[in-house]
Parts: sequence; C-alpha cells; structure tokens
Amino acid sequence: MSGDARTMDDRHGPQLRPIGTIHSPYKSTEKLRERMKSGDDISEIEVFREFEQGLQDVEGFSHIVVIFWFHRSQGYDLLVKPPGEESLRGVFATRSPRRPCPLGLTVVELVAREGSILKVKGLDAVDGTPLLDIKPYIPSAYEQGTVRIGWLEGKRGEGRG
Repeated sequence: MSGDARTMDDRHGPQLRPIGTIHSPYKSTEKLRERMKSGDDISEIEVFREFEQGLQDVEGFSHIVVIFWFHRSQGYDLLVKPPGEESLRGVFATRSPRRPCPLGLTVVELVAREGSILKVKGLDAVDGTPLLDIKPYIPSAYEQGTVRIGWLEGKRGEGRG
C-alpha cells in the first residue's frame, strides 16, 4: 500500500523480537525514579546465547545505547505529567513509558562484559524488561551543534524527564 491509504494495522506491522533481558535493581517504576538519582546502581543486560557473538568488540566502548520495550506499560497518554512537574507535556517531549509505541532508549556506561552479560550504569529500566537492541555510543554520530532541551532547560536532572 502507498500514501495515505495505510490503515492502523499496516503501521503496526513490524514484529519486534527481544535479544535479551534486562536485570536491574528496580522492581517498580517508583523505585526506579527514587534510586536513579544516585546513578551508581549496576544493572545487567543478559543477551540471549544465540546473539552473544554479536557482542564481539563491544567492550571497547565506554558507553552503549540500549533499546528496550516498556513491557509493563498499558495504553498511552498523549499528554503526561512528568515527575516533579505541574504542567502536562506532550508524550513525545518526555521519557514517559506510556507511549503509542512503548520503546525505551537510553545511553549507559558499559562497566564490564562477562560473556553474554553486560554490566552497566545508568539504565532506567525495571527488572525483567525485554532488550531489543544494543548500539555503540559514538559521540560524533549524535553531535548536532547547538542543542536546545525545551521545557527541561535549567531544571536539575535534565534529560530524565
């Protein structure tokens, strides 16, 4: 099908297949928000054995991009109130898990690799979260000149809202 003739079902055609599981100290989103403030917690990313070979050379990177599925998210809201905020914000201007397509993405520090397990710092996902992909974090690939951070400008902990 082409153009505007697509239906909602057509847009939801891709099938996502987890490549692993995230093991984190956060058992709920409430605990995650409380404990993420320190940034010192270590999470483990378990890559399924069938994909372990794909981790070759990853330990040479200090940071990686982790893409995951917000598996506990039920439904979505187009307007959300981020933690500590009084105003509603558009979901696409936040990191809320209640999204039309509940994908999570975060950059984490890679602490160690032990076979198919990656130990990381700064992962904002609850225990048991399905892992969809890992990419190396390459600063030059993300540099965009002057960056504005919208409603987060001047707020403490910017980037986690």
